[in-house]
Amino acid sequence: MTELSIRKALIHACQQMNALGINQGTSGNISVRHDGMMLISPSATPYHLIEPEMVAAMPIEGEYGTWTGPKKPSTEWRFHLDIMRARPEVNAIVHSHPTFATVLAIARKNIEACHYMIAAFGGTDIRCAPYATFGTKALSVHAVEALRDRMGCLLANHGMIALGENLDKAMWRAVELETIARQYYHVLVLGNPHILTRADIDATLAQFSGYGIQDETASAA
Repeated sequence: MTELSIRKALIHACQQMNALGINQGTSGNISVRHDGMMLISPSATPYHLIEPEMVAAMPIEGEYGTWTGPKKPSTEWRFHLDIMRARPEVNAIVHSHPTFATVLAIARKNIEACHYMIAAFGGTDIRCAPYATFGTKALSVHAVEALRDRMGCLLANHGMIALGENLDKAMWRAVELETIARQYYHVLVLGNPHILTRADIDATLAQFSGYGIQDETASAA
């Protein structure tokens, strides 16, 4: 994909976050790795008003925090950049404030293996990172640790992060994370959730590899 097409896809994904009900207003942000740079949605700009040239560009391995563009990068650029630096296999990051994931984040609960699709995030749970003020280095440190060996996490009293090998997969995981969060919330209301074992999740991961989750994630379900 050309840089222009990636910028357009990033804007479309921002608009889709709200259309899909996993975000509100301009609280979410998205980044995509491209040619040694991180392209990231601009700060405090309504998604329907973003033009491709407004997407900020930041060097991944260059001087920390430098950027180019007519608008500042999202205030959450630190954890986007630090995740990309720590996780070279990650090429897209979606951050948003969906209702049920945020409810669990406010309760500071990890999401346990209530459904086999949690395996799409790399393990038996989705961790909740400790609280830190938005946009800070402390939040970034917490997020990187919560995402260790995982493709998604909650941020205490804040929202969630979903990672992807590409933008489509990051968006898919963002929707899936909110879906699992909604399911887990409701089963907690019912009480006594039955949680899958490590062996159950390992078996699911083995099945995923056979179904080609690396290429067609959505078909895994």
